[in-house]
Amino acid sequence: MSDKMAAGRRPVSRRAEYAEATRQAIIDAARTLFGEKGFFATKVDDIAAAARVAPATVYAVGGGKQGLLRTLMDVWTTAPIVADNIERIGRLEDAHAILRTVATVTREMRQEFGDIMRVMIATAPHDPGVAESLATATARYRAGNGFAARRMADLGALRPGLDARDADDILWLYFGYAGFFALVDDNGWSYEKAERWLLEAASHSLFGDAGALT
Repeated sequence: MSDKMAAGRRPVSRRAEYAEATRQAIIDAARTLFGEKGFFATKVDDIAAAARVAPATVYAVGGGKQGLLRTLMDVWTTAPIVADNIERIGRLEDAHAILRTVATVTREMRQEFGDIMRVMIATAPHDPGVAESLATATARYRAGNGFAARRMADLGALRPGLDARDADDILWLYFGYAGFFALVDDNGWSYEKAERWLLEAASHSLFGDAGALT
């Protein structure tokens, strides 16, 4: 490596590495405790103890419980899988393949971030700040589904009488918050079984068939 190239790289300082590790430990502790105890039952002191930092550090680095839940919302709604699959949907020319992508991504997101969703949904009715964060998350969530719905409409694949807005609403019915939570959490289905059933039902509703399964 040339001296010029080496000079162009700014090594991360140990202090910066420690600060980022501390921040991540606080976020991870908050996520675990919110999931186990709930937002209101979790105290800042609990998060501090789990992350091995002082309570003041939780406020300074994470913004307290409200700030940490907003951060977790961003982790969920801006995960790389979201942008990657929006790009993929934009390239697909088969509406059934688009629907399969929506179903799979929704299942993967629910498996990875369902704990954050559950905490926010349970807490939002009782806390205006969390309600605002959930509204932001939902708008981002629906924007992805809305893009898929418009692509299906542009491809002329929707059954007669449906437009892109109808398709957006139908996608939300099956692939919004309720579908996987009802089938997996309430009914004990596997994620794979729930994905397949929701895909078949959505395909029938949108296209009048179950072609998304093939």
